[in-house]
Amino acid sequence: MSNQEIKHSAKEILNKDFKTGMRGYNQDEVDKFLDSIIQDYELFQKKIEQLEQENQQLRKENKKLQDRPSRQAQPAAPSNNNTNYDILQRLSNLEKKVFGSKMYE
Repeated sequence: MSNQEIKHSAKEILNKDFKTGMRGYNQDEVDKFLDSIIQDYELFQKKIEQLEQENQQLRKENKKLQDRPSRQAQPAAPSNNNTNYDILQRLSNLEKKVFGSKMYE
């Protein structure tokens, strides 16, 4: 959160009394506006609590993931025996096509 602190709570706003003067504001209008502000404060407080809980949960999950040993997926390397066999088979086929019957003479 920022360095600024909340100066008023919803309860303080609700209980605030203003002095009335001869040409003061309409008291009902002020009360309605303050009621609206109180609702906003309560909503903000709930949202802050929800976000703090979510933040705490995400920090826990992050710590678990960091503590877990890293397992990097390694691609399965083809077996050397199979690869060598495939290469030899291809070479044999190539020799037969290129040299044909001359190879066996």
